[in-house]
Amino acid sequence: MKVAIYCRLSEEDRNKQFETDDSNSIQNQKMMLLQYAMEQGWELYNIYSDDDYTGADRRRPQFNRLLQDAEQRRFDVVLCKTQSRFTRELELVEKYIHGLFPIWGIRFISIVDNADTANKGNKKSRQINGLVNEWYLEDMSENIRSVLTNRRKNGFHIGAFALYGYKKDPDQKGRLLVDEEAAAVVREVFALFAQGHGKSAIARMLNDRGIPNPTEYKRLHGLRYKQPKTKSGTLWKYFAISDMLTNEIYIGHMVQGKYGSVSYKTKQNKPRPRSEWYIVEGTHEPIVDRELWDRVQAMIAQKAKPFAAGKVGLFAGKARCAHCGYVMRSAKCQDKRYLKCSNRHVSKDACVGSFISVDKLEQLVLDELNRLSAQYLDRDALERNIEFCDNLQGQKSRLLSDIAVYRSKIAEYSKGIRELYMDKVKGLLSESDFTDLSKGFAAERDRLERLVADSEKQLSGIDARIASGDNRRELVEAYTNLDHLTREMVETLIDHITVSKRIPGTRVVPIEIHWSF
Repeated sequence: MKVAIYCRLSEEDRNKQFETDDSNSIQNQKMMLLQYAMEQGWELYNIYSDDDYTGADRRRPQFNRLLQDAEQRRFDVVLCKTQSRFTRELELVEKYIHGLFPIWGIRFISIVDNADTANKGNKKSRQINGLVNEWYLEDMSENIRSVLTNRRKNGFHIGAFALYGYKKDPDQKGRLLVDEEAAAVVREVFALFAQGHGKSAIARMLNDRGIPNPTEYKRLHGLRYKQPKTKSGTLWKYFAISDMLTNEIYIGHMVQGKYGSVSYKTKQNKPRPRSEWYIVEGTHEPIVDRELWDRVQAMIAQKAKPFAAGKVGLFAGKARCAHCGYVMRSAKCQDKRYLKCSNRHVSKDACVGSFISVDKLEQLVLDELNRLSAQYLDRDALERNIEFCDNLQGQKSRLLSDIAVYRSKIAEYSKGIRELYMDKVKGLLSESDFTDLSKGFAAERDRLERLVADSEKQLSGIDARIASGDNRRELVEAYTNLDHLTREMVETLIDHITVSKRIPGTRVVPIEIHWSF
């Protein structure tokens, strides 16, 4: 028997530790689990250890590596100190401990709370532990949220990073101090815009003088920063200038809560309306005086009016520079529309600069679409139809398998509720405990029933597609012999287009079309 040991230590555990209390440390977890494995005569396959991660974080690197190795069936047992070390989410308990691990032939054991999938008798206790851990996560999330909300309402800065132009006060938590070196750049940006310079022009000025953008500035000064994924992440860009010119923090107001988490189970955030922001005035020293701020806001509002009722360009968001990957922007010259790489204008060394007229790009797309449709329609589609149906049959098989698993779990939850009711009738379980536990079971059963309904709806759609056959021919036939494109056609047919620089000495502009079908 090969055993995989999994350990996890969260920041919360670390903060609770004393010199005499190290039971939650990674070292003690490993020693306890290794000793247990030796007593059982198991062979150690590997130790997976995540330090400073919560039990609700699904992006734990070693946790995901453990699951990948488990799927490859590289060991027979997963051993943890407690079930909550593995995960605090009931959904993952059901998916892996009670779902996939048995399919993969893997036994799950946690020593302290006696969880063992080889012992079918304690499945109910594992599920109850999962519910308790889930409630713990939700309560902890609400407590943290209330504390952070209170600090936001009182004007304390709670972000991980101070805004460019400011730095965190080392002596008073939640307070911002002016960083004079960066603040001078902020004042210059506002002054240049007030003098009539455009946002791209301001970015180019800063780049030509070698002034590092906010991310690079923080890196150079050893401050916390988030590294962008773009190729030229050290350059000032149009959007950095635009965001700076509208940020009220620069006039001394603390503005927070622009984004909010979707759920305590995910790290994803979504924008909030301004009415839900936390804005506290006069919390720190302003960098920009109010008169300059008001003048800049009036200029921004005037510049925005002509574009308020603008029409979406034919290739808006679809054309990208082949050299740097940035989305190309529209420009107008003598009543003709052109697409150009915006990165070229923030620094002369940022990109070689792709450029093409909208009319020319439209004709190139039409020519390629007509060529492709003629080639496709002249061929015998039998082989592709077989491949297409095989792919749909695979999707259908996976859906049927998922539905079977969901229905099996629904039956288990229903049985669990009946058993809890019998325990209450026998006096083994109080009324309040029965209500709490059965409510959790019923909620999970309802969720699974919704999954079954959604899966069956997808199944009906796949059956209809199998019956009608491959619709790609019909899609192409609908767009043959065209003499112009519409925005709707571009959205339907094209994922994106990469545009290269014109070949010297010719009028040829190489493009690469990535179709959506």
